[in-house]
Amino acid sequence: MPSTPAPSLRRSALGLILKTTSLVVVAAIGFFVWQGFYPVQSADGWSCAVLHRDVEKAASLVPLPDGGLLVSQELKDDKGNILHIAADGKRRVMIDGLSKPDGMIAAQGGWVFSQENDGKPVQLLKDGKVSTLFMGNSVQGLWNDGDDLYAIEDSHQNGRLLRYRWSDGQLTVLREHLQETESITRCTDGSLLYSEKEKGLVHRFTEDGKDPVLLAGLNKPTFLMCDERGLWISEDSTHRARLLLWNGQGEPRTILSFLKAPQSIVPDGKGGYLLAEGGRDRVLQLTPTH
Repeated sequence: MPSTPAPSLRRSALGLILKTTSLVVVAAIGFFVWQGFYPVQSADGWSCAVLHRDVEKAASLVPLPDGGLLVSQELKDDKGNILHIAADGKRRVMIDGLSKPDGMIAAQGGWVFSQENDGKPVQLLKDGKVSTLFMGNSVQGLWNDGDDLYAIEDSHQNGRLLRYRWSDGQLTVLREHLQETESITRCTDGSLLYSEKEKGLVHRFTEDGKDPVLLAGLNKPTFLMCDERGLWISEDSTHRARLLLWNGQGEPRTILSFLKAPQSIVPDGKGGYLLAEGGRDRVLQLTPTH
């Protein structure tokens, strides 16, 4: 008959297992804490600083001519709002009672905003009054061309790309059956681009409906913004997210790394940019150093 291990040996083996398990748990916790608090890293030629703290779930940004800033705080269950931060730092809530206010863009002498929730309207805030433009389902990205307003829905199965005509209020569905399309923007060459987050893709909209892929293999691309430097892409990833810049050739360049769920990026009017870092409840200022 096989011999039974002595009680002392069994206790030693159990102790070793418990110690090993504890070390693994502590290491895992330490790794996630490290990811959460590791400082943002800037590429050569760029510096990054915190402009505003304590901005809950900061999502979309609209800089104002007087130096102020509008920020959407993307909270759920009617707890979200649009916050005004004055040039002197004073804050006031302009619109509250929103559910995941996400997209926001200047238009028609005011600001258009959306809510990433089904059955919520896309609305215009102008002269202190809010008017409804059209209804959508989890509308996230917005882009205003002057004559038309584009909106894109963040849906797992049936997202749509919409065009709203300012002149007569006509709403046209340009695309449907999209999956997690979060952002839309127009570039300096006239191209209209949109992102598919879970697929890691950026598409170029074409009239023939083929919408070729411009970039693939990205890590949860969310907001897009084009300017003379190229296409800016923020990754909506909880840990080690990046802000990328693509000049149209080769691979995108990493400008910021170790971000936590970055959202929209906009020019600051001073040659740099503002970036909403929703995962850390703050707004960053990105400045070229040469």
